[in-house]
Amino acid sequence: MTTHVHSLDGHLPADHRLSPHWQYANLPLIGRTLTHYPIDDLWQTDFHRLPKALGKLRARARAFAEQYLAPAAHELDLAPHLPAGQCHPLAEQIMRAAGKQGWLSYFMPAPFGNMPWRAVPHAPIWQSCLVLEEFSRACGGLMLLLSAHHLGCMPLILSGEAGTILRHLLPVYRSCERGEPHLVAFAITEPGAGSDAEEGHGAQVYRPGVVATPTAGGYLLNGRKCFISGGDLAKSATVFAALQGEGMESWTCFYVDCSTPGYKVVRTELKMGMRASGAAEIELTDVFVPGDRVIGGLRKGWALNRATLNASRIPVASMGLGFARAATETAIEFARRYRLGGKPLIHYQDVQLHLATMVAETRAMRSLIWQEAKAAWRPRQLNASLCKFHVTDRAQHVCEMGLDLLADHGGLHEHKLEKIFRDVRLTRIFEGTNQINRLSLIEDWQAQLLDLNQNVGV
Repeated sequence: MTTHVHSLDGHLPADHRLSPHWQYANLPLIGRTLTHYPIDDLWQTDFHRLPKALGKLRARARAFAEQYLAPAAHELDLAPHLPAGQCHPLAEQIMRAAGKQGWLSYFMPAPFGNMPWRAVPHAPIWQSCLVLEEFSRACGGLMLLLSAHHLGCMPLILSGEAGTILRHLLPVYRSCERGEPHLVAFAITEPGAGSDAEEGHGAQVYRPGVVATPTAGGYLLNGRKCFISGGDLAKSATVFAALQGEGMESWTCFYVDCSTPGYKVVRTELKMGMRASGAAEIELTDVFVPGDRVIGGLRKGWALNRATLNASRIPVASMGLGFARAATETAIEFARRYRLGGKPLIHYQDVQLHLATMVAETRAMRSLIWQEAKAAWRPRQLNASLCKFHVTDRAQHVCEMGLDLLADHGGLHEHKLEKIFRDVRLTRIFEGTNQINRLSLIEDWQAQLLDLNQNVGV
């Protein structure tokens, strides 16, 4: 016989006369208008606050994540490390489904991409944040496998050139929609330049490792790129290279066909987390790039790079949010089912305090992300960097709180939290380490900080 418990230990049941909401429905009209006690879960509460088009997008993303990503998460995380260029059949199946459903082409509306026209009035970065939270909650590796592609496409969009979008981006989107995934990689990081590729002060003294040499009809690229998410499976890449004999000021974006002779994926890293997505090292040996595949113009690569990072850092924060949410939901379910001293953990007040903190942290992250993302038509570096480093730092803290609650059980793969913890750590590294992002905030703000005659508000 099942016993139904109507309240947690230390709390009154909802129908008790001292419960905070039992008589709200009996208040006068004005009182009822100003008081409300919904019984929805918190995800549904936020869902109802979104514009209708974005609510539908979020619901679709959640449905896709639960149907395709979550069931495959553990298998792909535990799968053997494959040689560069090979793709696990299950991951390939998911990429095909994602392409057909528009998850690889949603940054532009029809007839170019799959962004619903009703969503067009809302910043694409906000839309991306909603999708990435749902995907990260289900599986960090598969989320990265699908989302790194948009990072590679971003310089094509931000170039602002209609010809670039029509000649290069549109065929990519069409291929994905047919269920023939055409992933695009974003290649900036070099063996000698991680942060130097993302911060001006370091770039000023860095000697570029990938160099473009003019030749008849185009350029020859030579050098190496590393830690390129999705670079092992990409069919094309936006590769950033300095012009021969010049420094980082000459950085130029080249759209490279990965089947071009001289383009080689040397290896993929055996990673701690997000293991369903490869991090590739790429070797370029006299790779010919036609002149019409220079994106945005010569010596415009540094601007395109920084603009791409500004556009991607808020979505990276949303990845952290997804992990924090997954950790919180996992901890709640564990506390509801695991028994100690003859009763579920959820009845212990110190556990309730622990969970309340995890929920509050997670919802504060979402509030910051949505505040910045909904206004991010032209994302400012200060705001994007702040959002990225603060949310991902707090997300890891929430995941650690989940591990604390599960104790010995937290280290078991079957309870998900150890995987979530391994996955969340990367969000504090890519798109600029969180230390670099802190400096980016100050860099963007320095004119006001140096002007002693101006009051600086925070």
